[in-house]
Amino acid sequence: MIEALIFILLLVILVVVIQQKNDLNQKSTYLSYKIDQLTELINSQSVKVEPKGEQSTQTAIDVQPNVISSVVKPEVEPSPEKDEIYAERLFFPEESDHLTLSDSGISAYEPEQSIPSFAEASAALRNQSEEIPTKKSFLERNPDLEKYIGENLFNKIGIAILVLGMGFFLKYAIDKNWINEIGRTFIGIVTGGALITIAHRMRKSFAAFSSVLVGGGIAILYFTITIAFQQYQLFSQTIAFLIMVLITGFAVLLSISYDRKELAILAILGGFTSPLMISTGEGNYVVLFSYILILNIGMLVLAYFKKWNILNIICYAFTIIMFGAWLSTKVIMVGSDAENVPYVGALLFATLFYFVFFLMNIINNIKEKTRFNAAEISILLSNTFFYFSAGILVLNSMQAEVYQGLFTALLAVFNLVFAYVLYKNERVDKNLIYLLIGLVLTFCSLVAPIQLHGNYITLFWAAEAVLLLWLSQKSGIVYIRVASVIVMTLMFISLAMDWIAIYNTGAIYQTTLKFLRPFSNSGFITGVAAIVSVYTTLKLLKNDESESHLVDGIKVESYKTALSVISVILIYVLFRLEINYQAAYYFNEELFIIVGCYNYMFIAILLYLSVRAKEKISLFAKQFLGAVGLINLIAYPVFYNNQLILLRLQNMINGFSTFDVLLQIVLVVLFFVTLFQVYRLVKVLSNENLLRIFQWFAAVCMVFILSSELDHIGAAVYGNPETYADILTEVTHKTGYAILWGVFAFILIHLGMHWKSKNVRIISLSVFAVTLIKLFVFDLRGLSEGGKIAAFLSLGALLLVISFMYQRLKRILLSDASQENTNDDNGEIQIES
Repeated sequence: MIEALIFILLLVILVVVIQQKNDLNQKSTYLSYKIDQLTELINSQSVKVEPKGEQSTQTAIDVQPNVISSVVKPEVEPSPEKDEIYAERLFFPEESDHLTLSDSGISAYEPEQSIPSFAEASAALRNQSEEIPTKKSFLERNPDLEKYIGENLFNKIGIAILVLGMGFFLKYAIDKNWINEIGRTFIGIVTGGALITIAHRMRKSFAAFSSVLVGGGIAILYFTITIAFQQYQLFSQTIAFLIMVLITGFAVLLSISYDRKELAILAILGGFTSPLMISTGEGNYVVLFSYILILNIGMLVLAYFKKWNILNIICYAFTIIMFGAWLSTKVIMVGSDAENVPYVGALLFATLFYFVFFLMNIINNIKEKTRFNAAEISILLSNTFFYFSAGILVLNSMQAEVYQGLFTALLAVFNLVFAYVLYKNERVDKNLIYLLIGLVLTFCSLVAPIQLHGNYITLFWAAEAVLLLWLSQKSGIVYIRVASVIVMTLMFISLAMDWIAIYNTGAIYQTTLKFLRPFSNSGFITGVAAIVSVYTTLKLLKNDESESHLVDGIKVESYKTALSVISVILIYVLFRLEINYQAAYYFNEELFIIVGCYNYMFIAILLYLSVRAKEKISLFAKQFLGAVGLINLIAYPVFYNNQLILLRLQNMINGFSTFDVLLQIVLVVLFFVTLFQVYRLVKVLSNENLLRIFQWFAAVCMVFILSSELDHIGAAVYGNPETYADILTEVTHKTGYAILWGVFAFILIHLGMHWKSKNVRIISLSVFAVTLIKLFVFDLRGLSEGGKIAAFLSLGALLLVISFMYQRLKRILLSDASQENTNDDNGEIQIES
């Protein structure tokens, strides 16, 4: 059945060829007829006019050659549109059966008229030739339907019926074995060759139709050899394969010779389907992929001479499908106990295919110096992706993961070398160079997560980010700078993952911790490397102008600011995690106190540097640091004091520790240092209302901390858990607070007078007022005799001293009042010291 359909198809093609040949003969005959008409017309134009004298005779004789030359060789060459119209009328006689002399574009000679001059005749011919004939309807072109049916329609119907009859005859002959297998194969080969021969003769006059014939002939040859091998077994697999290779090569030569892309497409389709057509299910992958490699190399050579991108796409698609199917079924998805798995062969052919398609998609653009389109760039990217995926999967199947990083690095080196070579050539499309550079940076960045583990990835990316920024500044390539920013971001993410894994931040307070060498473990070293990378990046960015752009839309100054903030955060988190972990490992009970000491020390240093920096730090940054400082100050009464109370209770049970006492003293000292640095920052902000509010806040915090410290001292002196509550109530809270607050108020009044600060003096008087109210309203009833004596004597003495100070320093007070009045009159603001 298949053979019959093929032969019917061949006969149909032959009939079409014969019909086209008959049409060509008819058109040639009609063309000869038209030439004869034009010749007669020219001769009629050259008839001599009756002479009226010697001058007239001479004029008639002179006009003859001019008229002839005006027809044969016009001064102005006809436009292509005119030629097409004229050729259409010549080659389609059914549209111009009633052509008259007037339609031909040349008027007949009229004896009454004078013979026109050469210029007039030429102009008339040009004007008449510009008239475009209108297309006539079917009835207008065929007024005699009987003649059309008999001469035209019957021959087509008869040919079609004859073809069907021949097809049925061939089918019947094949079914009856009148034509054996060799005969059928011979008929197929002869038919294919005949079609190619006919197409070769028609290649100039009917280019498109000859391409169709060549395609049909090559397809017939492919299918004939396939049937001869698969069904008739006339050839061995090797012979059939070689014949198909020859057919493919012949088709490629025809495509180059005729300059026909469609023939090359047909050749490549036949070339890739040949192994499938002669496949028996058992084959040698070396032979198969060697053939495909040779085929792709041939297309590589063809791509060098012709920019036929469709060939690259077809070759690429077929190779990916065939090699990918084999790789997945025969290499990757095989069991671990499988033997003789072709791992090396898979890597070898994958590498060869990668090189071929890499060159195939760039060689013509480099040769012709043309830009790359989206399809070519997509093939380059996907080719690299598929090759990289295949290599990683094969190495993983080989259990050779140790070489995956080396494979990635070699792929980066290959693209780097190629990019460097092309970078030297100024005529090469820069998009290709940037694409290769992007691939290099990508594979360099992938080396770390593929080959390295844990914090080594972060270390690699930390160094790479700096190196990329340096290269971008040296080369001026913006894409490298973008890659530096991306790698820096990846480094931050990787660093966070490393810290979570190393310091066990999720369960540091619930699980038993493993030993980490203090300040020299992998987490700390990785953090230091990341900080050094950020610092080096900032140093490199100093060479760039502040208004310049790092990338589109991002200024260098903005990037530097972001890195500066991130570096501060990294420093804090690094030491916080390290101290937190080591404190949890060595001093679990004092963990929060140690962390509190670190927090106060870190924020105090930042506040000190911000005040020293002055104009170098923005107002927003100073305000933000001030807010962070206030939060840390509030954290003492809210959180850290409770931790000190718990630690005090434990010490009362287990015995007081010198380390705990020193740690508590350090915490209090660092609190006051932080308080002082916040005060300095508030003064720098030059806001009088803010300064007054902060003075009240600082006074309250100091009263609270001094009172809590008095409790700790009382508990340490009277360290008996049974009498602990009574001691705090009777001694510390009633008597001790009154004396402590009175002394504190006295110090404040002295500072207020010394600083000439009315607000501080008001705070002092307020503290005295609160102290007296507390003493007489709450503490007097339950206060012991000794406590009453101590509280009243101390407070009375302090009040007398304060009154004397006010009397002694009356002039200072008066000067303060006059100064305030002057400020109110002038509308100025004076910041108090």
